[in-house]
Parts: sequence; C-alpha cells; structure tokens
Amino acid sequence: MTRFMSTWGRLRRPACALFVAALAAPLLINPALAQDAAAAAAPPACDAKTLLACTPNSGDTAWMLTSVALVLMMTVPGLGLFYGGMVRKKNVADTVMTSFAITCLITFLFAAVTYSMSFRAGSPYIGGFDRAFLQGILSDVAKGVGNPNPLAPTIPETVYICFQMTFAIITPALIAGAFAERMKFSAMLWFIGLWAILVYAPIAHWVWGPDGILNSTNDAAIAKVLDFAGGTVVHVNSGVAGLMCALMLGRRRDTGPAHNVVLTFIGASLLWVGWFGFNAGSAVTAGIQAGMAMTVTQIATAVAALAWMFVEWGHRGKPTVVGICSGAVAGLVAITPASGFVGPAGSMAIGAIAGVLCYASVTWLKTALGYDDALDCFGVHGVGGATGAILTGVFAIQEYGGTPGLLEGNPHQVVNQLVGVVIVIAYDAIVSLILLFLIDKTIGLRVTPDVELEGLDISLHGELVH
Repeated sequence: MTRFMSTWGRLRRPACALFVAALAAPLLINPALAQDAAAAAAPPACDAKTLLACTPNSGDTAWMLTSVALVLMMTVPGLGLFYGGMVRKKNVADTVMTSFAITCLITFLFAAVTYSMSFRAGSPYIGGFDRAFLQGILSDVAKGVGNPNPLAPTIPETVYICFQMTFAIITPALIAGAFAERMKFSAMLWFIGLWAILVYAPIAHWVWGPDGILNSTNDAAIAKVLDFAGGTVVHVNSGVAGLMCALMLGRRRDTGPAHNVVLTFIGASLLWVGWFGFNAGSAVTAGIQAGMAMTVTQIATAVAALAWMFVEWGHRGKPTVVGICSGAVAGLVAITPASGFVGPAGSMAIGAIAGVLCYASVTWLKTALGYDDALDCFGVHGVGGATGAILTGVFAIQEYGGTPGLLEGNPHQVVNQLVGVVIVIAYDAIVSLILLFLIDKTIGLRVTPDVELEGLDISLHGELVH
C-alpha cells in the first residue's frame, strides 16, 4: 500500500494532465463541438420570457443606475438647499417646494412626451412620438430589434430614460433661481411645463438627438456642436430662460442677504458630488472616457472656486461662503460641455476663466444692465455654460474625445461652438418671452405687492420656516 501511494504521488500530475487533454481532444479536433460548448455556457438570448433580466452590459448599467441617483440628488435636495439658503427666510418653503414640484411635473411630462420628442429619431428639428408614454420599449426587444436605443447601446433603454429624465428635471429647476421670491406658484407650473415641451425638448433633440441639426455625430448637421453633458442644452438654455424671467418680472420690491449660508454650503456640496453622475455618467459607459470626465470635473470645480474666492477677496476685501460655493458651481457648469473632450490642463484653464467671468457677470454685468436675477441663474449658468461651450472648441483633444480643438489645429470647432450657442440663445429667448407674455396676460406672473412683502411661504403655501 505504501509503495502504491508513493507511485501515485509521482504519477498524479501527469495523469491529471492526460485526463484533461483527453477531455479537450474532441473540442480541438472538431471546432464545432467547441462552439456548441461555448453556446451552452453562454446565457440565453433575450426573449419575451427573459426580457426583464436581459442586461446588455452589467458594468455600464450599474454605473448608469448610480449616475441616475447622483443627478437626481442634485435637484432634490441639492439645488433646493443651495437656492433655499440664499433667499430670505420668509421665502424658503416656496423655494424648496419649487424644486420638488418641478421634479414631479417634469417626471410626468418626460415620460409622456418629452423623452420621445428629444431622443427618438424624427426630423432634424424634433424627435418622433413612437415613445410617447414610453410605449414599446420592451416589446421592441422581444421582436428581435435588440437594444432599441442607438444612443446608449450597452444599457437598457429604461435606464437611459431615467438618466436623461434627471437632466430634464434639473434644467428648468435652475431657472427658478432667476425668478425666486416673486413669481406665482401657479404661473411657475404653467411656464415650466410649457417650456419643457417647447424649448427643452427641441434643443435637446438638436444637440443630442440622433438626427439633430447640432449633433456632432450627424453628418447633415448645420454645426457639429460638442456638448458632452449639457453646456448648451442645460446651462445656456436655463440661464437664458432665467434672464427672460428676470426681465419680465422686474426687480424685487425688497431684498436682503442670504438667510442661511450653511444650507447653501450643503446644497453646493451635494451639487458637486452629484455632478460626477452628471458629467461622468454622460459617457454612458464605465470606461476611460467616464474616468477622464470625472477627473476634469473635479479639477475645474476646485480651480473655479479658488478663482472666484480670490477675485472676490481682492474686490470686496473678504472671501464669502456663498462666493466660494457659487464659484464651484460656475466651474461645474463650465466643464460640463467639455468634460468628455478635454484633459486636465484644459480643465484648469476652463475653471479659472469661468470663475473670473461668472464673478464679473453677477457683480458688474447685473448691476450695469439693471436686471434682478435673484440667485444669479444667468450669471452662473448662462455665462458659465456659454464660456464652457466655446472653450470646448479651444481645448478639445482628439485623443480624449475624437475631435481636435483650436489648440490642435482645428479653429472651425470654435465656430461650431459659437453657432450652437447663438442658435440656442436666440430660440430660447424668443419662445421663453412668448410663454411668459401669454401667462402674464392670462393668470399673471407675479404675486401682489402685499404677498411679496409678507413672504411667499405663508401667503402661497400656508407654512412658515422657524
């Protein structure tokens, strides 16, 4: 027995190798058998019975599910707290409720019509209505269409819908910073709802729709605009609409300092963290481009916050909490269109320029032109978004995003960016003014002087913040 065990110890490894080779020989001799074995090991193809379990790429899907949560956090509670801390105490409830109500309203409208209008193929100017009320998503897969969304082929369309829904939510919510403390709640709901359908949806389709007139991947586009995560679609769009609101409503009857800078700090911090989903999530994959987008977002934000802080310090003699938080948001805004196309050095330049220009816009420009942009929606988002969009054409690097910019010998990309910004500004301003005029002539835009002086919280909502 001892001799047998000794002999087996010497022959064990060769015997195991011979056994494995014997099992593999038929597969090596007949490749068809190898293919059959691989097919048997692979998960079953999507069909009507396994549809809900089908995931094109689990890593991409997990990242995009996370990004949905991060971007939704930017609006509720991030933007609500950021804006809520900057208004006076008697208007805090109205400010945070505006963010919450917009989230609910836009969720319904996006599911009903604006997703289909924005992201489905139709015409160069507006998408189709084949996804109205989100019909046909799973049935298309069951019919063998595969993933029916060419804009995000590695994730389920349902996840892409939720991701883009969060963008559609925060864009009109940003506008509220311009009309804070003086617009009727009912007028706000009408304006935001109509604006989402008539302004946001067309512009989103122009820039991001597969056949849009400004889509950089559309050979028939009139200008191939680079907008990775919403410099034009979100920030220029909301900033210009905010300016139109400020002009139509006029100045507030009484103003005062931010009532709680800690709320603003918390809100800005949530925006900063959530913005990683906003920018890195726009890669729609968990890959190299998402990593670079996250890196440049962090860098640009920090640089812009420092730039704003030092300029304010030199200009006013003191750095402020609201100031450094606003500078960080300006950096987040400016890097948004560029995040998938520029590198770390470009992000530093974009952050520094945006911090200085946005500070100038909320101090000098607003005073010079005399409009009352209550929480600087236009000064930060309009100016910051346009700055970032144009500078994308300067600092874009072909190695990172597939398109060279001015510094790599492609000055025409700056022209493309300028054309896109001008078109968005013109369309947005005209349609927003028409909507505001019609609402003002029907139900009225602004609360009465007594309501404004008493505070919107108790007058419109019957609540007080103690």
